[in-house]
Amino acid sequence: MGAEYKYFSDSYFRVSRRNAFIGVIVGVIISALRSVFSERFVSAKTLLLSILFSVLITLSITNSVFLYERFLRPQKTTLWQFVLVYYGCNFIGMLVGVELSYIIVALIFHTPYVPMSHVGDYKFTSLIVLIAGTVIYFYNAQRETMRARLKEKELDLTKIMQLKTQAELQTLQSKINPHFLYNSLNSIASLIHEDADKAEDMTLKLSKLFRYSINSQQENVARVADEMEIVNTYLAIETVRFGDRITFTSTIDPELHNQRIPRFLIQPLVENALKHGLNNTTANGILGITIRRQHDRLIIEVADNGTPFPQELNMGYGMQSTYDKLNLLCANNYEIQLTNTPHKHIHISLPLNITEI
Repeated sequence: MGAEYKYFSDSYFRVSRRNAFIGVIVGVIISALRSVFSERFVSAKTLLLSILFSVLITLSITNSVFLYERFLRPQKTTLWQFVLVYYGCNFIGMLVGVELSYIIVALIFHTPYVPMSHVGDYKFTSLIVLIAGTVIYFYNAQRETMRARLKEKELDLTKIMQLKTQAELQTLQSKINPHFLYNSLNSIASLIHEDADKAEDMTLKLSKLFRYSINSQQENVARVADEMEIVNTYLAIETVRFGDRITFTSTIDPELHNQRIPRFLIQPLVENALKHGLNNTTANGILGITIRRQHDRLIIEVADNGTPFPQELNMGYGMQSTYDKLNLLCANNYEIQLTNTPHKHIHISLPLNITEI
């Protein structure tokens, strides 16, 4: 309907309050004009009566439009149909307002009230209503047009921000994949001449990792079960490099297997623990992953008994990618804690519902 006038896009009481104030102003203006044309000031009684008439007429028009918008307006209305009904409501409200005003005057001053006998007032008030109604219509139509344009711009901005976030997440994804390749190929290269079967097995596992990545490259969240499968595949590859120096454990709440979490959230943390915490461990190394629910939060913990976190943490790729990913997908609704006592671990708290971007 283009610049359609939506009289009650604001709350009813707010519109009534605003229009009552407009009625007071119109009443004062009419009294001022009478003073100018009669060349003498109107009395206080005349001023108050003028304001009374204006306020009641304005509120009657307001209620006429409200009743039409709320109860009578069809779902589809052409612009011209709406304009005709709008002016019809204005004149019906004007008639009701004039009659109500005379009823109140009759009650206050104990004068007789004769219904529908105020033709002169109808003519004069109709002219005022026509002018004021037209001004108000175009003002509100212009305001609704500006609102629609603003909403459209906001929607465009939201889409742009979503595309930007999507691109940033895909960039993080592309950064993770070379890490898989670099570490795994080094391990495969060391096995080629020593144990061809193990080298083949590692190659197949590496292929599985990349197949998972390629087949799901447009998704930014994944099931806990799928993420842990990738982590276990990665650890199976790294087991060849570390041998029995490190024991890997995982404790996952069975109810959380289908819970959605950011894709490739856990693997960089595991890689970080192996690279910085357990790399120099010669025996009895432990790396454990725990995923549990705490009230309305999802808790992920990656713990190891290797080198403690330094006092001044150097933000390596694993931690940096974790912060970046959570900032994009969870905004400020997440927590990360790095703790050395009573045992070394990374503690991440996430909302249970993470939406796909």
